[in-house]
Amino acid sequence: MIEFLALETDSGTRLDVFLANKLSDYSRSVIKKLCDSGDVLVNKELQKTKYKVRNGDHITVMIDLKSLQEIPDISLDIIFEDADCLVINKPAGVLTHSKGAFNPEGTVATFIHSKTERMGGDRSGIVHRLDRATSGVIICAKNPETLAWFQKQFSQRKVKKTYYAVVLGHMNPQEAVIDIPIERHPRNPKTFRASPSGKTAQTHYKVVGTSADYQLLELKPTTGRTHQLRVHLKYLKHPILGDTIYGGQSADRMYLHASELELTLPNKQRKTFHVDVPESFQAIIDNNGTPTSPAN
Repeated sequence: MIEFLALETDSGTRLDVFLANKLSDYSRSVIKKLCDSGDVLVNKELQKTKYKVRNGDHITVMIDLKSLQEIPDISLDIIFEDADCLVINKPAGVLTHSKGAFNPEGTVATFIHSKTERMGGDRSGIVHRLDRATSGVIICAKNPETLAWFQKQFSQRKVKKTYYAVVLGHMNPQEAVIDIPIERHPRNPKTFRASPSGKTAQTHYKVVGTSADYQLLELKPTTGRTHQLRVHLKYLKHPILGDTIYGGQSADRMYLHASELELTLPNKQRKTFHVDVPESFQAIIDNNGTPTSPAN
């Protein structure tokens, strides 16, 4: 923790600029992230980057600056880009965006930051999210108008999504709709569970590959609840391979992949974006649990 006292000469300076001047060893992007994450207090109250410093303000940085690191640059595969949006093939293990606390980690949000700077915030441009352990197609907006355009489509369920997952055991029947409500778990708020008091959630599944112990499923959610596919498959006692949070066997990754995303672009063109299913998914089926290629 470190404290600063604002002087008359600092009056009117934005909080992030004030801190950047005081903490010259750190970039403006790191300082902005520090403010946005709630780790800076002004007179014992949370303030964001745009706060204008006043004479006599007591400014406190709440974290140990020795732990403060530059957010590393990461390289992600852009499969489509125009003036309004970009579509990324997100690898498993990469966060869509950080969640509150300062996190010096490259994410989809930090990767697109230079293209969304006028939007502001540490989640600027993020339309929807994929779990860290899920790979596949994710679309981001470059401006506020496009963000609202896409978010409306998601909220009105006009976006079509297709996932693939490797699950333990054999589904019966081979194709069906899972219609089971989901709610946040009261004893573990970071997770969710099937519950009659939860929100409506539907997932269409179809078996597309089978081995002695596993199956490869095509999954088409018609609702977009957090962890929906993972919770539905756990409830049916066919958890996703590698999804240890929801009862799946330990593996080199979680075998859930977002393969297709269909929606309407701001130019009114209906578009489907596709990312091939990693080869390791089929390898699990071909070798009954032993992939012969990397878990890409």
